[in-house]
Amino acid sequence: MQKSALTGANPAFSRFPWSRGTLLGLSLLVCLVSPVTAEDYHLGVMDKVRVRVSEWQTAEGTVRDWTAVSGDYAVGASGTLSLPFIGELSASGKTTAEMAADIGEKMQQLFGLRDRPSASVEVAEYRPVYIAGEVQTPGEYPYAPGMTVLKAISLGGGLRRAEMGQRFARDMIQSEGDSSLLIADRNRLLVRRARLMAEMSGKGTIELPAALKDVPEAEEILESERALMVSRDKKLKLQLTALSDLKTLLQNEIVSLNKKSETQNRQLGLVEVDRQKIYNLTEKGLTVSSRKLEIERQVTDLQATLLDIDTSKLRARQDVSEADQDEITLRNDWDAQLAQELQNTESELDKIALKLGTSRDLMAEALMQSTEAAALKADASAAAITYTIVRDKDGKISEIPADENTRIVPGDVIKVNAAIAMR
Repeated sequence: MQKSALTGANPAFSRFPWSRGTLLGLSLLVCLVSPVTAEDYHLGVMDKVRVRVSEWQTAEGTVRDWTAVSGDYAVGASGTLSLPFIGELSASGKTTAEMAADIGEKMQQLFGLRDRPSASVEVAEYRPVYIAGEVQTPGEYPYAPGMTVLKAISLGGGLRRAEMGQRFARDMIQSEGDSSLLIADRNRLLVRRARLMAEMSGKGTIELPAALKDVPEAEEILESERALMVSRDKKLKLQLTALSDLKTLLQNEIVSLNKKSETQNRQLGLVEVDRQKIYNLTEKGLTVSSRKLEIERQVTDLQATLLDIDTSKLRARQDVSEADQDEITLRNDWDAQLAQELQNTESELDKIALKLGTSRDLMAEALMQSTEAAALKADASAAAITYTIVRDKDGKISEIPADENTRIVPGDVIKVNAAIAMR
């Protein structure tokens, strides 16, 4: 028999010395390994199948494995299987046995084979099932053979557990915690405001706010602010003392320069008297010119020294003026800083007052809702749970009443409903 390129010698297949009777049985075999146990299970979109194909070659008495066609395939959105060399085959709504027969017939037709290949088709993975409604985790889950409604719901975490006021209790606890933090912040801000007001008025002590008279931790907060007040006051005084010392030093320098200036002026007066005498003697020819030059040089040196002293006094007075300005600036900056901190503190207190009001409203609402939920729980009986299976069969959607032991098939949607019946 002449062989095509596909059916000729190929290392992808193996040969077995089986009897003709055995192989005739093999050629008629359609193997359906379906864990669903129902022989009439119909394939659908998202099902995955495993295909195995073998061919009995009568002329040679051997079996060829078609490994090029064998493999795992998924039913596509169009409801078909796409196989190598064969193309697309309609699969949706067919059983695995029907698919196996279709594959064998299609291969025999395409490749002109004398003997029809034997195809084995089994379900490798079923399409998923879906759980919706009153379950902990609704969604898509893999199907397992023999699955019931109860087993499927267990995959979704079981029935949804009603809170019945637990959420309101959590809200109450959270609001109480937030309120405690806000009150602690408010207490610290109140003591800070008292400290700032004491610093602005020049007081050495901080008065405890009346709102904190009975607060246990108030004394601890007050002591912390006192320590801060002492530290800040010490820093300010050190800066002011440094400026005061600088001004004292400059004033002393000015006094010293004044005395030095007086001494130099006296010397200059004496030298000028001598200069006048020397001028008179020079005019009479009683002394030499060098004597006149020497006295002029002394006068010039004394005048230069006086000029330097005056310059130093001006510089010292300027430094004193700058020190005075630095002291004024330091005090002004200190007052401005206190005013800004007091303003920020007042703003923070206003914000906390608003937050505390909101927190108290939330606590009151949570308490009321929790009470109502508890009353509802006392008056309500256990929720009645009902189940419905939504099934797509041959393109027709139907809803089937079910219970926990109802078996489901791949692709089913399980709806879980809960209704509270009042007593």
